Amino acid sequence: MTKNPLIITLGDPNSIGPELLVRLFRQEPPQGKFLIIGPEKALLHYASGLSTPPFWARVDDPERLRAMPEGVCLWEPPQLSSFQFMPGGARIAGGQAAGLALENAVSLIQKGHAAGLVTLPINKAMFQEAGFNYEGHTEFLSEKAGLSQNEICMHLAGEKLRVSLLTTHPPLRRVPELISAARIVKCLELTADFIKRAFPEQANQPIAVCGLNPHAGESGRIGLEEIEIIAPAISQANSMGLPAAGPFPSDTIFHRAAQGEFAAVLAMYHDQGLPPLKLLHFHKAVNITLGLPFVRTSVDHGTAYDLVGKGLADLGSLRQAIAMARVLERHRI
Repeated sequence: MTKNPLIITLGDPNSIGPELLVRLFRQEPPQGKFLIIGPEKALLHYASGLSTPPFWARVDDPERLRAMPEGVCLWEPPQLSSFQFMPGGARIAGGQAAGLALENAVSLIQKGHAAGLVTLPINKAMFQEAGFNYEGHTEFLSEKAGLSQNEICMHLAGEKLRVSLLTTHPPLRRVPELISAARIVKCLELTADFIKRAFPEQANQPIAVCGLNPHAGESGRIGLEEIEIIAPAISQANSMGLPAAGPFPSDTIFHRAAQGEFAAVLAMYHDQGLPPLKLLHFHKAVNITLGLPFVRTSVDHGTAYDLVGKGLADLGSLRQAIAMARVLERHRI
Protein backbone atom coordinates (compact mmCIF):
# COMPACT_ATOMS: atom_id res chain seq x y z
CA MET A 1 0.00 0.00 0.00
CA THR A 2 1.50 3.33 -1.08
CA LYS A 3 -1.46 5.67 -0.78
CA ASN A 4 -0.88 8.83 1.20
CA PRO A 5 -2.72 9.24 4.51
CA LEU A 6 -5.49 11.68 5.31
CA ILE A 7 -4.36 14.03 8.08
CA ILE A 8 -6.58 14.81 11.07
CA THR A 9 -5.45 17.73 13.23
CA LEU A 10 -6.68 17.63 16.83
CA GLY A 11 -7.35 21.37 16.87
CA ASP A 12 -7.48 22.70 20.42
CA PRO A 13 -6.64 19.55 22.44
CA ASN A 14 -8.59 20.93 25.40
CA SER A 15 -11.75 21.11 23.28
CA ILE A 16 -14.25 18.47 22.24
CA GLY A 17 -12.15 17.35 19.25
CA PRO A 18 -9.99 14.58 20.78
CA GLU A 19 -12.98 13.08 22.59
CA LEU A 20 -15.03 12.97 19.38
CA LEU A 21 -12.20 11.28 17.48
CA VAL A 22 -11.68 8.58 20.11
CA ARG A 23 -15.40 7.87 20.39
CA LEU A 24 -15.88 7.74 16.62
CA PHE A 25 -12.93 5.46 15.88
CA ARG A 26 -13.89 3.25 18.84
CA GLN A 27 -17.40 2.78 17.42
CA GLU A 28 -16.44 2.68 13.76
CA PRO A 29 -12.90 1.38 13.14
CA PRO A 30 -11.56 3.56 10.32
CA GLN A 31 -10.97 2.23 6.84
CA GLY A 32 -7.94 3.63 5.06
CA LYS A 33 -4.82 5.44 6.20
CA PHE A 34 -4.85 8.32 8.68
CA LEU A 35 -2.28 10.51 10.40
CA ILE A 36 -3.40 12.32 13.54
CA ILE A 37 -1.31 15.37 14.49
CA GLY A 38 -1.43 16.65 18.05
CA PRO A 39 -0.50 15.78 21.64
CA GLU A 40 -0.93 12.07 22.33
CA LYS A 41 -1.91 12.61 25.96
CA ALA A 42 -5.26 14.05 24.84
CA LEU A 43 -6.17 10.86 23.00
CA LEU A 44 -4.81 8.63 25.79
CA HIS A 45 -7.03 10.45 28.30
CA TYR A 46 -10.25 9.59 26.45
CA ALA A 47 -9.16 6.12 25.40
CA SER A 48 -8.41 5.31 29.03
CA GLY A 49 -11.78 6.70 30.13
CA LEU A 50 -13.51 4.40 27.66
CA SER A 51 -11.31 1.42 28.52
CA THR A 52 -10.19 1.37 24.91
CA PRO A 53 -6.64 0.45 23.93
CA PRO A 54 -4.94 2.96 21.64
CA PHE A 55 -6.12 2.49 18.07
CA TRP A 56 -3.12 4.39 16.74
CA ALA A 57 0.57 3.70 16.31
CA ARG A 58 2.91 6.51 17.27
CA VAL A 59 5.42 7.52 14.59
CA ASP A 60 8.52 9.69 14.71
CA ASP A 61 8.87 10.41 10.99
CA PRO A 62 5.54 11.25 9.30
CA GLU A 63 7.25 11.60 5.93
CA ARG A 64 7.67 7.82 5.78
CA LEU A 65 3.96 7.03 6.12
CA ARG A 66 3.38 6.56 2.39
CA ALA A 67 5.04 3.14 2.51
CA MET A 68 3.12 1.99 5.59
CA PRO A 69 -0.01 -0.21 5.55
CA GLU A 70 -3.51 1.09 6.22
CA GLY A 71 -4.34 2.15 9.75
CA VAL A 72 -4.12 5.10 12.11
CA CYS A 73 -0.83 6.72 13.09
CA LEU A 74 -0.17 9.63 15.41
CA TRP A 75 2.63 12.15 15.20
CA GLU A 76 3.29 14.53 18.04
CA PRO A 77 5.42 17.48 16.90
CA PRO A 78 8.39 17.81 19.27
CA GLN A 79 7.19 21.23 20.49
CA LEU A 80 4.10 19.55 21.97
CA SER A 81 5.93 17.04 24.16
CA SER A 82 5.49 19.32 27.19
CA PHE A 83 1.87 20.28 26.43
CA GLN A 84 -0.20 20.57 29.61
CA PHE A 85 -3.52 18.87 28.89
CA MET A 86 -6.34 20.67 30.76
CA PRO A 87 -9.61 19.65 29.09
CA GLY A 88 -12.70 21.80 29.09
CA GLY A 89 -11.31 25.32 29.00
CA ALA A 90 -9.89 27.99 26.72
CA ARG A 91 -6.13 28.34 27.18
CA ILE A 92 -3.36 29.84 25.08
CA ALA A 93 -1.53 26.51 25.11
CA GLY A 94 -4.50 25.00 23.29
CA GLY A 95 -4.26 27.65 20.60
CA GLN A 96 -0.54 27.05 20.23
CA ALA A 97 -1.04 23.29 19.88
CA ALA A 98 -3.72 23.86 17.24
CA GLY A 99 -1.48 26.19 15.26
CA LEU A 100 1.54 23.89 15.38
CA ALA A 101 -0.56 20.95 14.20
CA LEU A 102 -1.89 23.00 11.29
CA GLU A 103 1.52 24.25 10.24
CA ASN A 104 2.94 20.74 10.19
CA ALA A 105 -0.10 19.35 8.37
CA VAL A 106 0.20 21.89 5.56
CA SER A 107 3.94 21.24 5.29
CA LEU A 108 3.38 17.49 4.91
CA ILE A 109 0.67 18.01 2.30
CA GLN A 110 2.79 20.43 0.31
CA LYS A 111 5.68 17.95 0.33
CA GLY A 112 3.40 15.28 -1.10
CA HIS A 113 3.21 13.14 2.04
CA ALA A 114 -0.55 13.43 2.69
CA ALA A 115 -3.74 13.31 0.65
CA GLY A 116 -5.76 15.95 2.43
CA LEU A 117 -6.80 17.44 5.75
CA VAL A 118 -9.64 17.12 8.26
CA THR A 119 -9.55 19.73 11.01
CA LEU A 120 -11.05 19.55 14.49
CA PRO A 121 -12.20 22.79 16.16
CA ILE A 122 -9.98 25.58 17.38
CA ASN A 123 -10.65 28.50 19.67
CA LYS A 124 -9.98 31.48 17.41
CA ALA A 125 -9.17 33.84 20.28
CA MET A 126 -6.62 31.43 21.80
CA PHE A 127 -5.24 30.70 18.33
CA GLN A 128 -4.54 34.40 17.90
CA GLU A 129 -3.23 34.84 21.44
CA ALA A 130 -0.71 32.10 20.67
CA GLY A 131 0.68 34.17 17.82
CA PHE A 132 -1.30 32.85 14.84
CA ASN A 133 -2.78 36.06 13.52
CA TYR A 134 -5.61 34.64 11.43
CA GLU A 135 -9.38 34.86 11.74
CA GLY A 136 -9.69 31.07 11.49
CA HIS A 137 -8.76 27.89 9.66
CA THR A 138 -9.90 29.18 6.27
CA GLU A 139 -7.70 32.27 6.34
CA PHE A 140 -4.71 30.34 7.70
CA LEU A 141 -4.89 27.64 5.04
CA SER A 142 -5.40 30.01 2.13
CA GLU A 143 -2.34 32.06 3.07
CA LYS A 144 -0.17 28.97 3.57
CA ALA A 145 -1.29 27.80 0.12
CA GLY A 146 -0.24 31.14 -1.38
CA LEU A 147 -3.80 32.20 -2.18
CA SER A 148 -5.70 35.39 -1.48
CA GLN A 149 -9.09 35.38 0.18
CA ASN A 150 -10.62 36.10 -3.22
CA GLU A 151 -9.35 32.77 -4.56
CA ILE A 152 -11.02 30.49 -2.02
CA CYS A 153 -14.56 30.02 -0.74
CA MET A 154 -15.93 28.72 2.55
CA HIS A 155 -18.68 26.16 1.96
CA LEU A 156 -20.86 24.14 4.31
CA ALA A 157 -22.74 21.10 3.08
CA GLY A 158 -25.62 19.18 4.58
CA GLU A 159 -27.94 16.55 3.16
CA LYS A 160 -30.63 18.99 2.03
CA LEU A 161 -28.90 22.37 2.03
CA ARG A 162 -25.49 23.52 0.86
CA VAL A 163 -24.21 27.06 1.39
CA SER A 164 -21.18 28.96 0.09
CA LEU A 165 -20.13 32.22 1.74
CA LEU A 166 -18.99 35.20 -0.28
CA THR A 167 -17.28 36.61 2.83
CA THR A 168 -16.03 34.61 5.80
CA HIS A 169 -15.40 36.37 9.13
CA PRO A 170 -15.23 40.16 8.64
CA PRO A 171 -17.20 42.53 10.87
CA LEU A 172 -20.67 42.99 9.45
CA ARG A 173 -20.05 46.68 8.71
CA ARG A 174 -17.33 45.70 6.21
CA VAL A 175 -19.40 43.23 4.19
CA PRO A 176 -20.81 45.68 1.58
CA GLU A 177 -17.34 46.89 0.57
CA LEU A 178 -16.14 43.30 0.11
CA ILE A 179 -18.84 42.37 -2.39
CA SER A 180 -17.64 42.46 -5.99
CA ALA A 181 -18.69 40.89 -9.28
CA ALA A 182 -15.34 39.11 -9.59
CA ARG A 183 -15.70 37.60 -6.12
CA ILE A 184 -19.25 36.40 -6.85
CA VAL A 185 -18.20 34.76 -10.11
CA LYS A 186 -15.24 33.05 -8.42
CA CYS A 187 -17.42 31.64 -5.65
CA LEU A 188 -19.93 30.40 -8.20
CA GLU A 189 -17.14 28.68 -10.16
CA LEU A 190 -15.80 26.95 -7.06
CA THR A 191 -19.26 25.96 -5.85
CA ALA A 192 -20.26 24.52 -9.22
CA ASP A 193 -17.05 22.50 -9.34
CA PHE A 194 -17.70 21.17 -5.84
CA ILE A 195 -21.26 20.15 -6.70
CA LYS A 196 -20.03 18.26 -9.77
CA ARG A 197 -17.61 16.23 -7.63
CA ALA A 198 -19.62 15.67 -4.47
CA PHE A 199 -23.25 15.80 -5.67
CA PRO A 200 -23.10 15.03 -9.42
CA GLU A 201 -26.82 14.28 -9.58
CA GLN A 202 -27.45 18.01 -8.95
CA ALA A 203 -24.75 19.39 -11.23
CA ASN A 204 -27.29 20.87 -13.66
CA GLN A 205 -29.37 22.62 -11.03
CA PRO A 206 -28.79 26.34 -10.53
CA ILE A 207 -26.94 27.88 -7.60
CA ALA A 208 -29.13 30.47 -5.93
CA VAL A 209 -27.49 33.81 -5.09
CA CYS A 210 -28.75 35.82 -2.14
CA GLY A 211 -29.23 39.54 -2.19
CA LEU A 212 -27.43 41.62 0.40
CA ASN A 213 -30.34 43.77 1.51
CA PRO A 214 -33.80 42.85 2.82
CA HIS A 215 -36.10 41.75 -0.02
CA ALA A 216 -33.01 41.69 -2.28
CA GLY A 217 -33.04 45.48 -2.35
CA GLU A 218 -36.72 45.89 -3.29
CA SER A 219 -35.84 47.05 -6.84
CA GLY A 220 -33.33 49.56 -5.50
CA ARG A 221 -35.57 51.08 -2.84
CA ILE A 222 -33.64 49.47 0.04
CA GLY A 223 -30.20 49.17 -1.54
CA LEU A 224 -28.42 49.15 -4.89
CA GLU A 225 -25.91 46.31 -4.48
CA GLU A 226 -28.30 43.84 -6.10
CA ILE A 227 -28.73 46.01 -9.20
CA GLU A 228 -25.19 47.34 -9.54
CA ILE A 229 -23.09 44.33 -8.49
CA ILE A 230 -24.90 41.06 -7.82
CA ALA A 231 -27.23 40.81 -10.84
CA PRO A 232 -24.47 41.71 -13.36
CA ALA A 233 -22.22 39.11 -11.75
CA ILE A 234 -24.90 36.44 -12.15
CA SER A 235 -25.28 37.39 -15.82
CA GLN A 236 -21.52 37.10 -16.27
CA ALA A 237 -21.52 33.69 -14.60
CA ASN A 238 -24.34 32.52 -16.87
CA SER A 239 -22.39 33.64 -19.94
CA MET A 240 -19.55 31.41 -18.71
CA GLY A 241 -21.86 28.41 -18.52
CA LEU A 242 -22.29 28.50 -14.75
CA PRO A 243 -25.80 27.63 -13.52
CA ALA A 244 -26.63 30.58 -11.28
CA ALA A 245 -29.85 32.44 -10.52
CA GLY A 246 -30.94 35.43 -8.46
CA PRO A 247 -30.45 37.63 -6.59
CA PHE A 248 -33.12 36.29 -4.24
CA PRO A 249 -34.39 37.55 -0.87
CA SER A 250 -32.60 35.53 1.78
CA ASP A 251 -35.72 35.10 3.91
CA THR A 252 -37.24 32.68 1.37
CA ILE A 253 -34.47 31.24 -0.76
CA PHE A 254 -33.12 28.78 1.82
CA HIS A 255 -36.52 27.10 2.11
CA ARG A 256 -36.63 26.68 -1.65
CA ALA A 257 -33.12 25.29 -1.76
CA ALA A 258 -33.85 22.83 1.05
CA GLN A 259 -36.80 21.57 -0.99
CA GLY A 260 -34.42 20.65 -3.81
CA GLU A 261 -34.95 23.56 -6.22
CA PHE A 262 -31.29 24.62 -6.13
CA ALA A 263 -27.99 22.75 -5.85
CA ALA A 264 -26.60 25.29 -3.39
CA VAL A 265 -26.96 28.85 -2.14
CA LEU A 266 -24.33 31.59 -2.30
CA ALA A 267 -24.80 33.84 0.74
CA MET A 268 -23.24 37.28 1.04
CA TYR A 269 -22.04 36.89 4.64
CA HIS A 270 -21.56 34.37 7.44
CA ASP A 271 -24.69 34.97 9.50
CA GLN A 272 -26.91 35.19 6.44
CA GLY A 273 -26.02 31.71 5.23
CA LEU A 274 -25.19 29.59 8.24
CA PRO A 275 -28.24 29.92 10.54
CA PRO A 276 -30.56 28.17 8.03
CA LEU A 277 -28.00 25.44 7.38
CA LYS A 278 -27.33 24.78 11.05
CA LEU A 279 -31.05 24.77 11.82
CA LEU A 280 -31.41 21.84 9.42
CA HIS A 281 -28.04 20.11 9.80
CA PHE A 282 -26.56 21.14 13.14
CA HIS A 283 -25.00 17.73 13.82
CA LYS A 284 -24.23 16.59 10.29
CA ALA A 285 -22.93 19.48 8.20
CA VAL A 286 -19.38 19.63 6.86
CA ASN A 287 -17.19 22.69 6.36
CA ILE A 288 -15.15 22.57 3.13
CA THR A 289 -12.61 25.11 1.92
CA LEU A 290 -13.09 25.39 -1.84
CA GLY A 291 -10.22 26.52 -4.05
CA LEU A 292 -7.30 25.11 -2.08
CA PRO A 293 -4.80 22.92 -3.97
CA PHE A 294 -5.61 20.14 -1.52
CA VAL A 295 -8.72 18.70 0.13
CA ARG A 296 -9.74 20.25 3.43
CA THR A 297 -12.88 19.50 5.41
CA SER A 298 -13.85 20.22 8.98
CA VAL A 299 -16.56 19.76 11.54
CA ASP A 300 -19.09 22.58 11.43
CA HIS A 301 -19.11 23.24 15.18
CA GLY A 302 -16.88 24.88 17.75
CA THR A 303 -14.85 23.79 20.73
CA ALA A 304 -17.86 22.88 22.95
CA TYR A 305 -15.85 23.11 26.15
CA ASP A 306 -19.04 22.66 28.17
CA LEU A 307 -19.54 19.17 26.71
CA VAL A 308 -15.97 17.93 27.06
CA GLY A 309 -15.70 14.60 28.86
CA LYS A 310 -19.44 14.03 29.13
CA GLY A 311 -19.86 11.71 26.15
CA LEU A 312 -22.80 13.79 24.91
CA ALA A 313 -21.42 15.59 21.85
CA ASP A 314 -22.78 14.30 18.55
CA LEU A 315 -20.37 12.46 16.25
CA GLY A 316 -22.24 13.21 13.04
CA SER A 317 -20.29 16.20 11.79
CA LEU A 318 -16.91 14.54 12.29
CA ARG A 319 -18.15 11.37 10.61
CA GLN A 320 -19.37 13.37 7.62
CA ALA A 321 -16.19 15.49 7.45
CA ILE A 322 -14.05 12.37 7.09
CA ALA A 323 -16.42 10.82 4.55
CA MET A 324 -16.53 14.04 2.49
CA ALA A 325 -12.73 14.30 2.49
CA ARG A 326 -12.54 10.79 1.07
CA VAL A 327 -15.08 11.59 -1.65
CA LEU A 328 -13.28 14.76 -2.69
CA GLU A 329 -9.86 13.12 -2.58
CA ARG A 330 -11.09 10.41 -4.96
CA HIS A 331 -12.53 12.98 -7.37
CA ARG A 332 -9.82 15.60 -7.40
CA ILE A 333 -9.50 17.35 -10.75
